[in-house]
Amino acid sequence: MGGTKSSKDHTMLGDRLRSLRQAHDLTLRQLAARAGVSAGMLSQLENGAAEPSLATLRKLAQVFDTSIATLFDDPDMPRVVVTTREQRMRLGAAREHITYTRLTPGSGDLEVLEAHIEPGQVSSDEPYGHPSTECATVLAGRLDVEVDGHVHHLGEGDAITFDSRLRHRFANPYDEPARLLLAVTPPMP
Repeated sequence: MGGTKSSKDHTMLGDRLRSLRQAHDLTLRQLAARAGVSAGMLSQLENGAAEPSLATLRKLAQVFDTSIATLFDDPDMPRVVVTTREQRMRLGAAREHITYTRLTPGSGDLEVLEAHIEPGQVSSDEPYGHPSTECATVLAGRLDVEVDGHVHHLGEGDAITFDSRLRHRFANPYDEPARLLLAVTPPMP
């Protein structure tokens, strides 16, 4: 995946994690135990030295009883934000054969992601739901989107919008990588 890491995004996330951990009166080891991740990984995240996986972000959000978007909230965010390709934050998931790149800042009301899904990969082992509305548009390749037990086959240029409370996941059973644009509002927990 092209692009470079934005040290500002990683530092912002690290600062936010440290702030939440301290507000909950947790040590690194206590948070690590509750989230099921290593204290070393949490230290690297807090110091902006590591890229978080989506699974790790979900675990941390659950410990803090908040949404993933809250982990990126920036109270000083200006009303207009331009995110260049070089500034995008990359998130990995599902055996690292799926990557998500954040296109929006942490405002807490909308999350737009660009996703790359390698052939034979799925966004999660099992479908899951969360309180949001989601819209996915296939930019390249083909994609199967399972929503509430029904599979929808999408090609380049096709879009699907659904209530994210319905259990869902994205799958690429095809021979070529898929690239899609996801809009989620409010951002997923």
